[in-house]
Amino acid sequence: MNRRTLLSALALMPCVPYARVLAHETAAHGADHGNRRAGLAMSAAFAPDGALWIVGLNERRQLFVQQSRDEGASWSAPRVIDTKDDVVAAEGENRPKIAFGPKGWVVISYTQPLAKPFTGEIRMLRSADGGATFSAPFTVHRDRQLITHRFESIAFDATGALHTFWIDKRDLEAAQAQGTSGTYAGAAIYRNVSLDGARTFGPDIKLADHTCECCRIALAPAAGGGLAVMWRHVFEGNVRDHAFATVAAGGKTASGVQRASFDDWVIDACPHHGPGLARAASGGYHAVWFGMRADESAVRYARLDEHGKPRGDVRVVPDVTAEHADVHSIGSRVAIVWRGFDGTRMRYAAWISSDEGKTFERRELGSTEHESDHPFLVRRRNRLFAIWRTREKTHVERVLG
Repeated sequence: MNRRTLLSALALMPCVPYARVLAHETAAHGADHGNRRAGLAMSAAFAPDGALWIVGLNERRQLFVQQSRDEGASWSAPRVIDTKDDVVAAEGENRPKIAFGPKGWVVISYTQPLAKPFTGEIRMLRSADGGATFSAPFTVHRDRQLITHRFESIAFDATGALHTFWIDKRDLEAAQAQGTSGTYAGAAIYRNVSLDGARTFGPDIKLADHTCECCRIALAPAAGGGLAVMWRHVFEGNVRDHAFATVAAGGKTASGVQRASFDDWVIDACPHHGPGLARAASGGYHAVWFGMRADESAVRYARLDEHGKPRGDVRVVPDVTAEHADVHSIGSRVAIVWRGFDGTRMRYAAWISSDEGKTFERRELGSTEHESDHPFLVRRRNRLFAIWRTREKTHVERVLG
């Protein structure tokens, strides 16, 4: 089975833990991924003082942070963060996150899997001293049912408000209890807001019904200081395309749901493959996503307007095995990164534009024969870095600036 056929087959699988999906991938391409002692899924962000922080799990499945003050050339010793008895999800699209806000605020979030399959809670640790110390973990949402609260995304907006978004199945559970679950497709996205650096949170607010169950939620700065949100949605007829909304600065209001992609992929399963989103200098957004269109599976790129509507052509990333792409921009420069499989090695590549996505050039970034995470992008001032973690090390590559 070739890689492209494999990806299409995996996409048809029901919503199962990503470790099982990865096991199928490993067996198919024959790479020596070794003992899966801990998931490699991680996140990174630059602190206000310029230090690059990463957060992930170590070999003992303990949550750790690590810093680099030379843009990834060298690293401090890993520092284990006490999560009490929590189990931390760090597989594929479900990974720990870190975000820096004003006033020395730092937050780390993760999904804690619970005893019942596909259930979880969104947990968080807060710091008010720039990350020197962290609180004990706490649950972010008010709903405490033993149901799905998973795949969180976090960001501070331009006013310093902390937004948390997650996949939530309380409405599906309610429909099942009423015997009407046949009319409720997928899950929902809920959100809440903290105005004091995660010390307290507002109520759980529903952003959208009928979202895909296991795909990451993409966030980007929006006009007016708020946030733009993009996710895989379940449209009528079980079409698993993407949707878009904006949340105002401070989080009091949100826009309606706008359809953002039109692959018309009809599938009764979750592809475990969320989108990427970045603010465009001339207005609107750059977006990337994975989907099946006319029997062609691919990562695609398009521009969206301020309301999330596609504008211009939709283009396919130049790699038939591309998966889990991310996008970021600085002024007129745009970078897209992804991983793909060449039959022997997992390869990491970038597509670089200097004219706001009108034209692109491909750049190879590296490869590995061993287990690896998805690549993603982080920004420091006018520089953009691609980061990916393999079993051997965390790689940091400047792609812009």
